[in-house]
Amino acid sequence: MQAKDHIFAAPIAALGDFCFDHKVADVFPDMIKRSVPGYSNIISAIGMMTARFARPGTRLYDLGCSLGAATQEMRRNLTQPDCRIIAVDNSAAMLERARDHLATYKSGVPVELVEADICDLPIENASVVVLNFTLQFIAPERREALLTRICHGLVPGGVLILSEKFKSADDTVNELLIDLHHDFKRANGYSELEISQKRTALENVLRPDTPEQHRARLARAGFGHVDLWFQCFNFGSMVAIK
Repeated sequence: MQAKDHIFAAPIAALGDFCFDHKVADVFPDMIKRSVPGYSNIISAIGMMTARFARPGTRLYDLGCSLGAATQEMRRNLTQPDCRIIAVDNSAAMLERARDHLATYKSGVPVELVEADICDLPIENASVVVLNFTLQFIAPERREALLTRICHGLVPGGVLILSEKFKSADDTVNELLIDLHHDFKRANGYSELEISQKRTALENVLRPDTPEQHRARLARAGFGHVDLWFQCFNFGSMVAIK
């Protein structure tokens, strides 16, 4: 049975920064389902794009893989021969749960789980790279270098799927999207205290960009084709093709 997310249900006297520890890993599927609108659609589309863009003899990367939901969908849809998936996270707790999760699905596609900082990881001979709500946790000054390295590591015609929490350049629209997201969380059973405390915990670690900032950065990184393919409130996903 899926564990319910009650991490912020009681008042926390010393509210520190949000981190992906064992408490979060234990409730992560419930947290994502109730917090990120459109998450299941994005995961399904990652599988579809894997089927379309994967090339024989290449690597596929899930950077910031958490419990391996995107990795699992990539495995299910990967039909090209001699491919391997590299699933990377800097949280040992998340990788521990990812290993258990991935073991529930039998596949001939090899998956290598790596505990590392994705900013230091070599990207080589890649046809598909996924950053699924990961870049927003990377320091802003390190984001372009990471995307440039990903682009250089992709084979011609390779794809990056970049899912993020966005902010709007229009302050009025931005506040509307934030309010709608909070309505979404309320509808999924989160209390005002939970919403408030989690927002405070994320303030210093999740720093969103506008879609326009993402487009410009991806173009500078070397991607020739960039567009937004999905958005629900202030969450969405972009596709960047080398």
